[in-house]
Amino acid sequence: MKICLLIKDFASGEEVDKNGVPIKSGAEFHGENHAKQLMKLGHEVTIMAKKRIFSTAGRENIDGIDLVRLHAPFRWLEIILRLLTTHRNIDAFYILGTPQFAVWAILFAKFFGKPSTFVLTNVTEIFSSEGGWRNKIFTQCTNYIAISTRLKKGLIEKGNIPPERITVLPQGIATERFSPPDKNLRLQLRKNLDISPDAKVLLFCARVVINKGVDTLQTVWKILHEKFPDAVLVVVGGGNTELLEDLKKLSTELGNSIKVIGEVKEPENFYRLADVYIFPSRYEGLPTSLIEAMSCGLPAVVSDIGGCEDLIFDEVSGWRTDPEDAKGFAEKIEILFNDDDKRKKFGAAASKFIRETCDYSTVIPKLADIISSK
Repeated sequence: MKICLLIKDFASGEEVDKNGVPIKSGAEFHGENHAKQLMKLGHEVTIMAKKRIFSTAGRENIDGIDLVRLHAPFRWLEIILRLLTTHRNIDAFYILGTPQFAVWAILFAKFFGKPSTFVLTNVTEIFSSEGGWRNKIFTQCTNYIAISTRLKKGLIEKGNIPPERITVLPQGIATERFSPPDKNLRLQLRKNLDISPDAKVLLFCARVVINKGVDTLQTVWKILHEKFPDAVLVVVGGGNTELLEDLKKLSTELGNSIKVIGEVKEPENFYRLADVYIFPSRYEGLPTSLIEAMSCGLPAVVSDIGGCEDLIFDEVSGWRTDPEDAKGFAEKIEILFNDDDKRKKFGAAASKFIRETCDYSTVIPKLADIISSK
């Protein structure tokens, strides 16, 4: 099957913006990973995205992926011309998010009787069927995927999409990469960061921006540090420069108890050295970092929001609490810090759940079936 994957952006050039926030979004990582996984199943994948930087090529091959960058202001015309010429053999269309130019691919697919699959990855992408002509075209896809039950609800209530056309399917991860550590590896990873083998370690791994709840995180840590002065908070992720500096300042005030790591490309070893994962985000689709942390065997205390409710079940793999309730986060983390058996039990349940539901070996064949379905 020849698949055309359409996405608003496919990052090139600078890795971070002027504020220090990583440019490449979660949806872009999903698009790239899904393209590679679909190729492993024998499919051919073309990604079409906006051309934003003048110096980048209009078309190139990246790790076997055919990448086409569409030129403004005539993206609509270019996409139609390509589908009639250089990419006339496309069998199915896979649309991540709500790129405006994708409406022309949807219309093309409908005219030529080819399946189109629309995927929502974030609550900000939920569209109203009454919101203009593009939104009306977004409602005309063959299939819909929501990566969480909250997103499915949004498609039904705002998009007026029939429930039978929607599948809830997580974006998936390679669980063999995100595996729980053995004792010796865990000790070595802690040694590398100068963390005591006996210290309790809380991990935050996400963009350091306000909507991820970094302000709540700071308040939580102030509460926990009073009760666990030897504990360590590890913050992994690039983000807003001011917030990163605030965390460093807070660390100085609290006995250098916070290790601000910054952006990393391989976060798995940070999951493996931690005891508990915290995720106080204010809104999500289905948080990849939480899936990765759970796969590595971490219990988690997370915001009670869409996406998190599909992953963390109270008293099974952690707890969900109000994203603004710093005291509630601290109370649940305190329980896990004090109870080794509960922490291990929750972590094992978290890892088992992710391996059974979110591994690429489970997700990608289902995805390919949906994409090809007419």
